[in-house]
Amino acid sequence: MSTGTADASPRLPLTRQRVLAEAVSVADAGGLAGLTIRSLATALGVKPMSLYHHVAGKDAILDGIVDLVFAEIDLPRPGGDWRAEIGRRSESARRVLGRHPWAIGLLESRTSPGPATLAHLDAVLATLRAGGFSVPMAAHALALLDSYVYGFALQEANLPFDDSDGAVEVALDVMAEVSADQYPHLTELATEHVLQPGYDFGDEFAFGLDLILDGLAQAATLA
Repeated sequence: MSTGTADASPRLPLTRQRVLAEAVSVADAGGLAGLTIRSLATALGVKPMSLYHHVAGKDAILDGIVDLVFAEIDLPRPGGDWRAEIGRRSESARRVLGRHPWAIGLLESRTSPGPATLAHLDAVLATLRAGGFSVPMAAHALALLDSYVYGFALQEANLPFDDSDGAVEVALDVMAEVSADQYPHLTELATEHVLQPGYDFGDEFAFGLDLILDGLAQAATLA
């Protein structure tokens, strides 16, 4: 029979994967400004110096968490319908960046890309090449698509509302403060579009993406 107190639950071993996963959680909660060696160590319940056995420093952490974000984005399948595959990948990237808005400005900033990042970019290029895009056109398409996806994700992250009800509330507040005679087109947009049942700003993403894919399909045939 044991005469001592119950043993505490064993602590999970510290690993690089655990450090990076926790770094993502810290960034999700407080943005990149809140992600420091000290805050990460506190979240893990360890001393700051313990982290250096698994990551070389802040840059290594940023490289690692960017790779984790890329790993969450659905990979397109080369050889399939390139338009459907790239569209699916773009929608997935938007959702992932919605979960991790701190990553929007970070994805293209790293000089030591990880395996998930490289696999992702290679799969996108492979899908475009298999779809008949030349090498220069594939490069143009990748730059255009990422500019649109990242830009839209940034816009969504900074909107003053989270859903359609919030959009309506903001629109009503703005319209209460402005003159319809002075700003007739803004009034028209609010009353005939934003304030209509079923309005969702997120629907604009699919509209823009379709235009881009249409343009890329046409440009690829002319290149």
